Amino acid sequence: MVWLILGIVVFLGIHSVRIVAPAMRQQIIAQRGEGFWKGSYSLISIIGFVIIIWGFSLARLEGPQLFIPPVWGTHVTLLLMLFSFILLMASNLPAGRIKAATKHPMLVAIQLWAFGHLLANGDLASVILFGSFLVWSVFDRISENRRVPADDPSSKPAPAIRNDVIAIVVGAVIYVLFVWKLHLWLIGVAPVAV
Repeated sequence: MVWLILGIVVFLGIHSVRIVAPAMRQQIIAQRGEGFWKGSYSLISIIGFVIIIWGFSLARLEGPQLFIPPVWGTHVTLLLMLFSFILLMASNLPAGRIKAATKHPMLVAIQLWAFGHLLANGDLASVILFGSFLVWSVFDRISENRRVPADDPSSKPAPAIRNDVIAIVVGAVIYVLFVWKLHLWLIGVAPVAV
């Protein structure tokens, strides 16, 4: 469990710099350059992510079961994950109506992912992993809303529906691939019992 927690602290820690020390990023960029910041940020993120994966694989085997998830939890999770993949795609495209409506589609995608997985998993490792991401994403969203002033809608171009169509189609295709094989291949657990 220690490795899982360490990985979460490293990964979410670097992703929390803008929440807890907003000026630190700019100071590092001013002193060392943007390339140094991006390289360091990426390296620390990857290290944290790898430790999370390794720690979670160990913790799942040793951690206790805190609760038995409801039978419907898996079904709700499957639905939430479809929306999560679509929002994830929307966050990586130029503005569309989905991105404009959610404002922070990546954070909403993480919230849906974490909440859904909390509904479907009752072991301690899952509660720690998904619970920490859910709490972090809520705090980050609050911080982002306070940090970034509301945009003047008249100064922005109209959201392109084309980007929404791309987000929906690509998100749905990746979702189907995850349900079909990728989740089992990457995570070791089939999302749907056959």
